[in-house]
Amino acid sequence: MTEAKDPKPQSDEARSAFRQPSGIAASVDGESSTTSEFEIPQGLAVARHAVIESETTSEFALPEGLEAPSAPGAEGEGSAFSMPSTHSAWTAPTAFTPASGFPAVSLTDVPWQDRMRAMLRMPVAERPAPEPSQKHDDETGPAVPRVLDLTLRIGELLLAGGEGAEDVEAAMFAVCRSYGLDRCEPNVTFTLLSISHQPSLVEDPVTASRTVRRRGTDYTRLAAVFHLVDDLSDPDTNISLEEAYRRLAEIRRNRHPYPTWVLTVASGLLAGGASLLVGGGATVFFAAMFGSMLGDRLAWLCAGRGLPEFYQFAVAAMPPAAMGVVLTVTHVDVKASAVITGGLFALLPGRALVAGVQDGLTGFYITAAARLLEVMYFFVSIVAGVLVVLYFGVQLGAELNPDAKLGTGDEPFVQIFASMLLSLAFAILLQQERSTVLAVTLNGGIAWCVYGAMNYAGDISPVASTAAAAGLVGLFGQLMSRYRFASALPYTTAAIGPLLPGSATYFGLLGIAQGEVDAGLLSLSNAVALAMAIAIGVNLGGEISRLFLRMPGAASAAGRRAAKRTRGF
Repeated sequence: MTEAKDPKPQSDEARSAFRQPSGIAASVDGESSTTSEFEIPQGLAVARHAVIESETTSEFALPEGLEAPSAPGAEGEGSAFSMPSTHSAWTAPTAFTPASGFPAVSLTDVPWQDRMRAMLRMPVAERPAPEPSQKHDDETGPAVPRVLDLTLRIGELLLAGGEGAEDVEAAMFAVCRSYGLDRCEPNVTFTLLSISHQPSLVEDPVTASRTVRRRGTDYTRLAAVFHLVDDLSDPDTNISLEEAYRRLAEIRRNRHPYPTWVLTVASGLLAGGASLLVGGGATVFFAAMFGSMLGDRLAWLCAGRGLPEFYQFAVAAMPPAAMGVVLTVTHVDVKASAVITGGLFALLPGRALVAGVQDGLTGFYITAAARLLEVMYFFVSIVAGVLVVLYFGVQLGAELNPDAKLGTGDEPFVQIFASMLLSLAFAILLQQERSTVLAVTLNGGIAWCVYGAMNYAGDISPVASTAAAAGLVGLFGQLMSRYRFASALPYTTAAIGPLLPGSATYFGLLGIAQGEVDAGLLSLSNAVALAMAIAIGVNLGGEISRLFLRMPGAASAAGRRAAKRTRGF
């Protein structure tokens, strides 16, 4: 018999460290049996994710039938590295975009102001893409620099007309999206407008800016710009870029709806109505009217000579104060204080105050600080002009009574008429459209009725009464702006005229002129409180209207996004 020979010795490659040792059964499922040190041992169950209902599993999903070890119970002490009992990694919220995507945001059947404001408050990744734009002739779309230039020109007119920063950003965003530019970020400050567009993630952004040099009060022009933005935002209206430029040029060329002499008469009627509102008679009415008209003409003369607005307000405040001092020195049996108070009503910057507080409440703090600083400068100029006249009046022996009671509410029908006359004159001074004058006049009368019922009849504090009346004004203004798809300013600014703190300002200045600084500063602080109550009340009324009206993306207010931040930390 031949002796069996040993097999040939194996090479080093055959004896690999990963080769399955002899005597160990191979895997029956045909898959690799190589395991990681992070693999869950066999026999431990893993809890299935309760939220996942799809049959498709990730390559990192645990094999079916395995269960993860449960978290340590409350009775166990647990390790420092153990998961807290209030958190489970297996049921944690998704960190990235879910497979089903974000819920769709409905942006139809609502005014364009609310649609654009809602998208501006969204994160960029959640904003819905715009529909394909057909508002251009070229298939490649309009030139991006021209769209940005049109957007900046529209934003300039709105900001110069006194519109709030958030509404200006919403209008600029609407214009960009109407021409298919979805990756746009507008930015508005007190004097600077800028906008940036990034075509894609790999292309350089295009940025443009524009500076607001002059500001004017023309609510007719403001309404025309809003109408243009509304047409651009309408998907059923096809307005080319050239047509939009043409309409914008027409808006700029249009003359003011009222001539200069009508504005001067309206200034006098405003002061006369304010004097009736605080208890003056017929003599006081005409004296306040004449003084205010004279101050208006002097201010126009100063403006033609290029003097800054600070000196214009100071000069305009002097004639009404001088009329009150003359009536006192000549011993005419009238309320001379009502003449000076009526003249102050025509000068107090209520429009700028409301816009400044609104910007602060919506998160535009730089613009709000600049607007409020402007209001402070105007207020100081009015104080300086009136104090100069009152000082000389006191030196001449004018016996101005700082304890006189103005606006006691004894003649409610006269005061309601005076408040409506004041609102009517204020609307003309703001260059409003004739179709809005009647509505704002009625709104001013209703606001004064609410204030008088709460303050005089209900004996409620003037600050709370003013805030409630201003809130009603803001609510009505927002409702009318949504009904007509226009700005809310023409319906609110003139209506708050009867609520302006003219008498508190006058008595504060009189106390300082007579050497009673403490009493004067106390009265001026009361005037500031009333002014803040007006501004906050108007803004709160607008927010209440948005709270109960249909909002984009939600059937109720639960889905509303706050402005800028939801908490202060």
